[in-house]
Amino acid sequence: MDFDEELSQQPEEIGSDELLSDDNLRLPEDANPLVRLHAVRAWLKRREDETHVDMGKAALTIQELQSNAGSEPMRRRAYQEQMERLQSAQHAFQSAQESLATYEEAESMLEECVNHTTVGERLLVEYYLEIDNLIQNSLEESNQQQTPRIEALFEVQSRVEHVGATHEEE
Repeated sequence: MDFDEELSQQPEEIGSDELLSDDNLRLPEDANPLVRLHAVRAWLKRREDETHVDMGKAALTIQELQSNAGSEPMRRRAYQEQMERLQSAQHAFQSAQESLATYEEAESMLEECVNHTTVGERLLVEYYLEIDNLIQNSLEESNQQQTPRIEALFEVQSRVEHVGATHEEE
């Protein structure tokens, strides 16, 4: 048995970032504030990575639909359906772009909080309040309509609540 076979037979280890970024993560009540902070960072990074994948899938769909558009003549109904799929894919790409920009903004806001606040219980509270302020401003700008930006901000806020809150035994 060679090294590659031996390596492939070992179970894959999950890194701490993957564990901390899990949506169902439950930290103990006495979890260190640094662990809570790292859980938010890891989750933001995972959401950015997933959004990049969503953007790539949408871009491939757009490319495929555009390349098929001129290859053969279509009936009007088929053409309309293809244009609707193209618009849907373009909308998905733009939404993913907006979400990605929001996650990146949230990540840089978190780092600003870390730089200006002592890492402790107060850090995630300050960050939560900044995200809440962004949500309120975004809701005002969009006339209370949900946008990919607002949805992403709500997800970030929910993550901070989930990781920052202590969970009692049920």
